[in-house]
Amino acid sequence: MAGRFVPRTTAAPRPEPAVTDASAPPLTRTWTPPDPLDLRLVLSPLRRGPADPTYRALPDGSFWRATRTPAGPGTLRVSAPHDGRISAAAWGPGAQWLLDGVPALLGGGDTPEDFRPRHRLIALARHRRPGLRLLRTGLVMESLIPSILEQKVTTDEAYRAWRLLVRTYGTPAPGPADAAFGSYGLYVMPDARTWSLIPSWEWHRAGVDAKRSATILRAVRVARRMEEAAAMELPEATARLQLIPGIGPWTAAETLQRSNGAADAVTVGDLHLPGIVGHALAGNRNADDEEMLALLAPYEGQRHRATRLIMLSGHVPARRAPRMTPRDIARL
Repeated sequence: MAGRFVPRTTAAPRPEPAVTDASAPPLTRTWTPPDPLDLRLVLSPLRRGPADPTYRALPDGSFWRATRTPAGPGTLRVSAPHDGRISAAAWGPGAQWLLDGVPALLGGGDTPEDFRPRHRLIALARHRRPGLRLLRTGLVMESLIPSILEQKVTTDEAYRAWRLLVRTYGTPAPGPADAAFGSYGLYVMPDARTWSLIPSWEWHRAGVDAKRSATILRAVRVARRMEEAAAMELPEATARLQLIPGIGPWTAAETLQRSNGAADAVTVGDLHLPGIVGHALAGNRNADDEEMLALLAPYEGQRHRATRLIMLSGHVPARRAPRMTPRDIARL
């Protein structure tokens, strides 16, 4: 009698703890920005929740990020001494790539001088936040995957999923991160192959439904093609990302704001942003995407910067509806 067929499952390899030499000297560089900048404002879009394993801001004013570059994993630390120069140090195979990209990362290619405020609220926000620059990482997948995780769920759910998956399947960051942060050290996110091998039950345990995990799996299978979008103009880059079923305008904009420094990548399809923009610019907290885009029309080419300044103004409508209820699918 034939035996019962048991399907094979392929699980992603869980990384072995890496032994890092905390005393190994980093590669370093300094860079003087053309104008004063606020590192926290510039780098905060990279932070996915208060316990993001790839990002850390320390009380001494330094900012750390661990990422997977085209040259391999790398850890970057940046800080701003009092003389206005940015000090950067990097470890790992991707160290030189990260140092070469420091000016772009910190908004060196941004053109805030092209922005012309048309509303008093935005003009005041710009005056009060002169150090705002739009960052550019040059890396698509590191922003695309967490943006997919944030689709149609609460931020807490998405942050938890990102944290669990990166800590489980990522690798400890090169350099002294473990020594600096102890058991809460920095991690580099998994490579494309490892993402593709994460079994269904691990996505489930992280609270990621089948729709979002399937979108991530489709994206990582063509990761190289996705990364090419970092060198494209906004319309072409948006079209490239949206070739993947499950990636729409919201996810593409959230990704390209970070990877490309896209000043005009306005987030369409967001649950809260139209109401915030409508309230700030027209006193209408019930604005939809169509009205939001009409209000932002004077800022064509700089609409993402305009929405950043509106958010920084603090002029947001008071909450009147209950928060979106988190779904704990891991218990199902």
